[in-house]
Amino acid sequence: MTHPEAPDPGWVATVGRHASASSATRRRFVAPPRAAVDAACFAHPLFDALAPFSRLLAGAEWPSIEMLNGVLPLQDKRLVEQDAALLADGRHYEQRIAETGRIATRASNWHDLFNALVWARYPGIKRALNSGQCQHIRQTGPHARNRTQAALTQFDESGVIVRVRDARLLAAWDAHDWQALFVQGAGQWASGDIGVAAVIGHALMEQALLPTRLLVGKCLVVQGEDDAACIAAVARALDEGAVLQDPLELRPLPLAGIPGWHPRQDAGLYQQTAYFRPLRAGRGYPPPL
Repeated sequence: MTHPEAPDPGWVATVGRHASASSATRRRFVAPPRAAVDAACFAHPLFDALAPFSRLLAGAEWPSIEMLNGVLPLQDKRLVEQDAALLADGRHYEQRIAETGRIATRASNWHDLFNALVWARYPGIKRALNSGQCQHIRQTGPHARNRTQAALTQFDESGVIVRVRDARLLAAWDAHDWQALFVQGAGQWASGDIGVAAVIGHALMEQALLPTRLLVGKCLVVQGEDDAACIAAVARALDEGAVLQDPLELRPLPLAGIPGWHPRQDAGLYQQTAYFRPLRAGRGYPPPL
């Protein structure tokens, strides 16, 4: 779950169930207590797709796992509290979902609440990610991880789907010319020529509880006019194994640069080269789907 070009100091990968021991010992993001979260943070565009579930996020009390199962459209999946009894089945987290439909969920936990909401909002994406993980677990075993699994995990935790109408809009992004992409290109974001079709990463959502954090999305780009069609295209590509064979397929996107996504988008922000990183020599990105 690490940024392939090393994250800025303000970006810390959240350790989820996919994390290796080495990533777990590096850094762990600790989410604020529920009572300390200002409900106004959920007005950020990153949370737009979760608007139907706003009461689950902004209420004073944690929704119980029972309540979540009652109100979320999880189809044939079910949230189950992660406790010793559940873990005694010996299954890998992903295999348990595929084989039994049970999603291990920690009670009163932001990371797992956001994971549940993404399952409800983007089931095609989550099912495809789960299927891909299980395929590789069968190949490598439950305790080893290959680069495809790393790519799937990074997208699951920090993924963003970006839609573009014209692939030529990617030239600035290809070059890490952040001023051209975000400042000179602000009109293209406003017009919808380029935009965020979906935020998939539940770790991004967790970190966005602290509004000043400088977050980096791991992006798949789709050329198209319609957000829903672009999301469906990513789900198909994942199902077919056509994307995310390697973490380097993911484009890093400093989300604070998107017009309207950070409270202080002044010259000083864009001069933070530890965040708006220059292009690494030899680095390139795949064309959009």
